[in-house]
Amino acid sequence: MKYGIVIFPSKKLQDLANSYRKRYDPHYALIPPHLTLKAAFNTDLDADKLTDKLEEIAKKYEPFNLKVHKVSSFQPITNTIYFKAENHNELKGLHEDCYEQLPGGKPEHPFVPHVTIAQKLSNDEHSDVYGSLRMLGINHEEIIDRFHLVYQLENDSWTVYETFRLGRDPQ
Repeated sequence: MKYGIVIFPSKKLQDLANSYRKRYDPHYALIPPHLTLKAAFNTDLDADKLTDKLEEIAKKYEPFNLKVHKVSSFQPITNTIYFKAENHNELKGLHEDCYEQLPGGKPEHPFVPHVTIAQKLSNDEHSDVYGSLRMLGINHEEIIDRFHLVYQLENDSWTVYETFRLGRDPQ
């Protein structure tokens, strides 16, 4: 089965991202706007074992402040445009633990926390869209207190398998 680990931001940030994704992201209908902690991976590992590992990871980290402060691009690697998030220590640790403790090998690229707003654009389209979007003044902050294990359905869309709250259970 194909899984991924993501953070879904607040509705406010998702609505803003979707206002661009509708037009510029062919994956718009497949998954809501998200910040990827671990990219899609295949595993035969039992889902209960996967969730046990993720529960242990979640206990290690406290909720944190996510700051999204600009529009950026991965060009020339890909013509992807995104809302860039500050690489907070908690966020970096979550990303590293997901890769170290779960199946799927090492990440393909260095970790750049972001929410994609446009992808798979032609070079000309990327240049036009990025030129106008990078002028956007984005300054968004919110508290992140959970992350999600998602899995891919037969129609290529993604859905939440389980949600993990950050921090130790106070009970």
